[in-house]
Amino acid sequence: MAAPNGRPAPLLKVDGIETSYGLSQVLFGLSLTIMPGEVVTLMGRNGMGKTTTVRSIMGLTPARAGSIAFGGTEIRSLPSYRIAKLGLGLVPEGRQIFPNLSVRENLVATARDRADTSGWTLDKVHTLFPRLAERAGSMGNLLSGGEQQMLAIGRALMTNPRLLILDEATEGLAPLIREEIWRCLGLLKQAGQAILVIDKNVEALTQIADRHYLIERGRVVWTGTSRELASAPDIQRRYLGV
Repeated sequence: MAAPNGRPAPLLKVDGIETSYGLSQVLFGLSLTIMPGEVVTLMGRNGMGKTTTVRSIMGLTPARAGSIAFGGTEIRSLPSYRIAKLGLGLVPEGRQIFPNLSVRENLVATARDRADTSGWTLDKVHTLFPRLAERAGSMGNLLSGGEQQMLAIGRALMTNPRLLILDEATEGLAPLIREEIWRCLGLLKQAGQAILVIDKNVEALTQIADRHYLIERGRVVWTGTSRELASAPDIQRRYLGV
């Protein structure tokens, strides 16, 4: 789909959203845009509103003002299950896999058929994450943290998302597992998968992402390309503490 000016239309357009938990407002007019096939990050210190942004997009903590359009459809007032069906796949903070289901059962539980043959299948997820094939019969609660994260990503991919959202993509994972996650996200980018990723690893993110949004106290305070962020150590120190 193209915009009236002939340019590609945004896949996701968040415009001026405000979100609160009870009387405590967390997001203050936050806006961001993701184009088809683009990898975009949302970064900031802890407690600045990153997860709330994701929850607002997914309808889990609905924004009380502003607009959220996905594929040209306004989704701010939709229930979360309808938002997911439109093609948003979430890898939530904490992974939230089904502990009493096997790896295979976790993957097929959320699978959604697609008319063409280019969609994600069990075999394709196993190719991306061979470890999941090895642990196919293991219960979710017996997996390591890294294996659980791979499973959470694979489960989201099995919904054949137009946009994959990862909240704390590598939080708490061993360095080798982090490298594996970044490698797989790089492969997804090469395949044209649009991704919104939250993480703290600036070096890794600038290697795979097209653009970045830095937020502080519920507001976007800086946005730019990977090259611009990598060449702005003062911005990194100010808003990310690195």
